[in-house]
Amino acid sequence: MSDGKKKVTVHRATVLHTERLTPHMIRVTLGGGTLGDFSAGEYTDHYVKLVFPLPGVDYPQPFDIAEVRATMGRELWPRIRTYTVRSWDQVTRELVIDFVHHGDEGIAGPWAAAARPGDELMFMGPGGGYAPSPDAAWHLLAGDESALPAIGAALEGMPAGARALVFAEVAGPEDEQKLLSGGGIEIFWLHRGERPIGEALLEAVRALDFPEGQVQAFVHGEANFVRDLRRFLRFDKGVDRANLSISGYWRRGADEDAWQATKQDYNRDPDEAAKQAA
Repeated sequence: MSDGKKKVTVHRATVLHTERLTPHMIRVTLGGGTLGDFSAGEYTDHYVKLVFPLPGVDYPQPFDIAEVRATMGRELWPRIRTYTVRSWDQVTRELVIDFVHHGDEGIAGPWAAAARPGDELMFMGPGGGYAPSPDAAWHLLAGDESALPAIGAALEGMPAGARALVFAEVAGPEDEQKLLSGGGIEIFWLHRGERPIGEALLEAVRALDFPEGQVQAFVHGEANFVRDLRRFLRFDKGVDRANLSISGYWRRGADEDAWQATKQDYNRDPDEAAKQAA
């Protein structure tokens, strides 16, 4: 680009097939398109930014997100939604993404529910930064439905013989899904029912008798309980932030556009926040 900035690659892929894993989780397998140039696998929390063009808006072709943002009003920009890479097959060039679906709510969930083979999806990425460390004495993974794809990928990427304790909060028993278990991996399903999101998860992790040795923790999901668990792990348990992967994927009452505008404050490390308040 003439301004010296790196061009953002927007990948294109087509839907190969879909599968409803649970009443509120849809798996979409993508292939073709530009996936020949895509790569992932270094991290188990890889994510992509899905691009949803607004209906009725004509965008420059070939589609260039930088050009769209430079030449079109913000109200015409495509909607961007962040989703975890559940799996990526380097050989078959197939990308799997799991979508939480709550009826007509949101953009990505309804798209996944209506997706049919041959439908196109554009996305940017991948990003990521976490993978289970072979140096950890044990692993703690905690999250709500939105974190299940990353938790599932992490369990499949665990070092041989690793010990992992997983706390997964879902609405009810019908939303449990098959995750790798056995050996040193224990999975505790927590059914939310009518309780606030994250309340059961917070109680369970706080009540845990922590095993000996250095823990590596992965905590993701709704921003409010994630923030509370971060404080618990950092201050009550003294876990070094180098051994933590903790971030809010979403926040109650806010779509992704509003959440991204406030995410930095919610995800700020407690030590940093304390220093700024001093």
